[in-house]
Amino acid sequence: MSIRSFTAQLATLALFGVLSVGAAVSAAAEDAPAGTVQTPQPPSISVTTARVRELVSALTVTGTLTPRETVVVGADVEGLRVAELLAEEGDMVTRGEVLARLETDMIDTDLAQNTAQIARAEAALGQAQTQIENAQSVVKEAEAALARAQPLAKKGIVGQDVLDQRVQAATSARASLANARQGVAVAEADKAVLEATRKQLELRKSKAEIKAPTDGLVLSRSVRLGGIVSSASGALFEIARDGLIELAAAVPETQLAGLSQGQPVTVHLPGSEKSFEGKIRLVSPKVDETTRLGDVRIALPKSDALHAGSFARGVVEIARDRGVVVPRTAVIFDGDKATVQVVENGTVKTRTVETGISDGDSIEIRTGVKEGEDVVALAGTFVRDGDAVTPVPMKTAEAE
Repeated sequence: MSIRSFTAQLATLALFGVLSVGAAVSAAAEDAPAGTVQTPQPPSISVTTARVRELVSALTVTGTLTPRETVVVGADVEGLRVAELLAEEGDMVTRGEVLARLETDMIDTDLAQNTAQIARAEAALGQAQTQIENAQSVVKEAEAALARAQPLAKKGIVGQDVLDQRVQAATSARASLANARQGVAVAEADKAVLEATRKQLELRKSKAEIKAPTDGLVLSRSVRLGGIVSSASGALFEIARDGLIELAAAVPETQLAGLSQGQPVTVHLPGSEKSFEGKIRLVSPKVDETTRLGDVRIALPKSDALHAGSFARGVVEIARDRGVVVPRTAVIFDGDKATVQVVENGTVKTRTVETGISDGDSIEIRTGVKEGEDVVALAGTFVRDGDAVTPVPMKTAEAE
């Protein structure tokens, strides 16, 4: 091909391209309305619809499961050896049930000896009473002899020496009677002492049976078979009264004001899907000066799944209400002031609102926004009051 022919072909192609572009521009001009100019579309912004639903404001607390009341069971006797153990940790016991028995060989020996001593004291008392009877007879005879001698002495029939003998005999008889009565009193006192000793021995023997002072759950047992117990041994058993376990939680002082006795609490245990419904039993009136924490006790129902010393988490229902709800991200807080950006006819309008309780990622709007209105899902980030936007609905939990 000659250079002249190649140049002619290039010119033909260039002319065809210009004609094509011109035709396309002409076609576009014909499609557009006469006298109008196209403008860019406003930026898109995610919006969510304000809806009405029920909200529950909750506070999460953590703590340790602990007995509501721990009862310590010790030994009231000294130097006795453990002969039998009848309760283990984890057992439910009733009041008066025997937890352990101690050996009573020495006490039984002392009781046998005391029985013999009491019998001897009773015999001595009987002898003393017999001596009183004899002394009373002697006194009676001596006084009768004295009564007969006195008138005879006045008449001179008997001498003064005989009268003096009768007087001395009566006096001696009365003294013997008094001694016999004192002997009876001493014998009765000896017997009373021995009987008191017996009661002590019997009480000591009864204490050899260590009994549960209350119904409850055995938490621990420190005594061993064959061990020697004493009052200094400390607690032999620890019992949770009535088997009640509760959650002891430490709550910051700023949150204590929202808690009160009787509030419902849902308690969760680690590693378990089961939850327990409890109630606040006690809110401590004292706050620790160092940690600034206050104690809260949450009563729980009886359950074998509750173990003292375990960690637990409780969710306390603070408040419950039904109202208009928006995401927390839709609210701008500036001190005590709260605002929400509402989209009206494609324009952003900033409104001052009054907020209520919050529930997770949602918050109640009491005034300022009505049900069904669209609000900017992430307020204050991309748009300002008066901006034109293209609202794009965003799926939320409320919408689903």
